[in-house]
Amino acid sequence: MIVRSLILWFMPIFVFSQSVTNTNPYNLPLTNTIEKYQNEVSINLDYALVDLAEVVPGIILDIRYATANNFTHDTIYELPKAYARRPVAEALASVQKELRRHGMGLKIYDAYRPYQATLKFWALVGDTQFVAAPWSGSRHNRGAAIDLTIVILKTGKDIDMPTGYDEFSEKASPKYMQLPESQIANREYLIKIMTKHGFSVFSSEWWHFDYKNWDKYSLIDLSFTQLMDYNKTSK
Repeated sequence: MIVRSLILWFMPIFVFSQSVTNTNPYNLPLTNTIEKYQNEVSINLDYALVDLAEVVPGIILDIRYATANNFTHDTIYELPKAYARRPVAEALASVQKELRRHGMGLKIYDAYRPYQATLKFWALVGDTQFVAAPWSGSRHNRGAAIDLTIVILKTGKDIDMPTGYDEFSEKASPKYMQLPESQIANREYLIKIMTKHGFSVFSSEWWHFDYKNWDKYSLIDLSFTQLMDYNKTSK
């Protein structure tokens, strides 16, 4: 939004690590301890957050929120990791397999997002068209949403899309049509292949895809360090 550059001068950004105290001003039911998370996974293995780099062969990670190359201009995540619920990861592996037959592959910008990051984004933007409402939480917080694009394997370059990642404009809408035909075709190809494998595109962001039945998963507020350490010990 227009005001975000001004806000950034006055609001400190903190990397969400294991040391951050998890706050929940809206009293949402959060899975915010390893014990709660472990209990969920013990009930249903599909609830596990798995590392996409380990499940999706050849996937490219460009985790913008682990760098300053994002709309906040600061580092939000402590590690450049991408986690998603097991069925989501398996669906992405199927997408990747199909793309690779055509010389293409997936690039992931963001996947699971700790709830604390959703609070920070809302403080900066405050517009539910582009960031999730913290009183309901994000589909990213549930580990069931993915921000991504397609790359050409030979060149490593992204296919031409209507906007860059996280551009807050009407051009980012998957229905915006005042574009070159090539960009529309590329966007439709991405939407078509993702839809085929159980995803649906978000109404204002061509890069954001929600997996089917996303609302059955709990909202999570665990750091990437916590998840990485848990996955190491649980193997």
